[in-house]
Amino acid sequence: MPSIRCSSSRSCAGGIARIIQGLSLGGEYGTSATYLTEMADERHRGFYSSFQYVTLIGGQLCAVIVLLLLQKVFLSNEEIRAWGWRIPFLIGAGLAVIAAVMQRNLQETEAFEASKQRGKRDSSIRALLNYPREVLLVVGLTAGGTAAFYTYTTYMQKFLKLSVGLTDDQTTMVTAASLVFAMCLQPLYGAISDSIGRKWLLIGFGVGGVLFTIPILTSLQAAKGAFAAFLLIAAAWMIVSGYTSINAVVKAELFPTSIRATGVGVPYALTVSIFGGTADSVALWFKSIGHETWFYYYLTGLIAISLVVYLFMRDTKKDSAMKRDE
Repeated sequence: MPSIRCSSSRSCAGGIARIIQGLSLGGEYGTSATYLTEMADERHRGFYSSFQYVTLIGGQLCAVIVLLLLQKVFLSNEEIRAWGWRIPFLIGAGLAVIAAVMQRNLQETEAFEASKQRGKRDSSIRALLNYPREVLLVVGLTAGGTAAFYTYTTYMQKFLKLSVGLTDDQTTMVTAASLVFAMCLQPLYGAISDSIGRKWLLIGFGVGGVLFTIPILTSLQAAKGAFAAFLLIAAAWMIVSGYTSINAVVKAELFPTSIRATGVGVPYALTVSIFGGTADSVALWFKSIGHETWFYYYLTGLIAISLVVYLFMRDTKKDSAMKRDE
């Protein structure tokens, strides 16, 4: 991936853009998490809802593949820096139109229709005031997970290039391979949650993240070669997938049908904007002031906060609000 040097004003604009992206993602996230969870049968909710992050990681992988094609087939590095970086955004805009058309033809879930017939649909933000505990739970369980997710996806490409010292080709290949590995883990972890519950996977992520984030990132910074870097990132994904694979179903199971999409989407969007979308900027800022390793402690601290939430929240598989309206 070509390195891009940005002025402070551009960095600020980039941070604002990421916050806006986080808010936009949150709007889609709430409805997609709700839809997948309501469409799945009760015994396999974890497995089916895990495919939400398969698609999210798949989107990251597609971006890497587009970059690889641009680098190797169509454009030079100079052309990519000058104008070629706009091409993925144009592709994304076209896919957004296709997604909007597809959504218009989706069949509503039985839970949604039943709630609508009972007249209990209330998607207003004001209605969230009736669920303060659940809203705070979404914020708490998301903070560490979203920061970790963006660290090992968006930021990792820059980290491999600028800190580890891999070449453009090595960076792209390691990133692509790690994303494929992460995609394969999601349904596996989701299926495990259907057997042992959601809480144990979240706790596993929290404990693993607190204990191993600093050693993994420190070892990664000193990695000798692309294969060693891949193994370390794969180890990180084995921890982070404890959150990514089931966070959609956990949040959906916190709320009754009448408020589920809004209850999941709004606090998630705000949390991702604050802690997820800014992870890249925070990491680069620490690097710019000569204390890159401080980001490792920052990320560990966020995961530790989420771990406290995981320890004291209910296991939503055993105590779900999915049918509370009934």
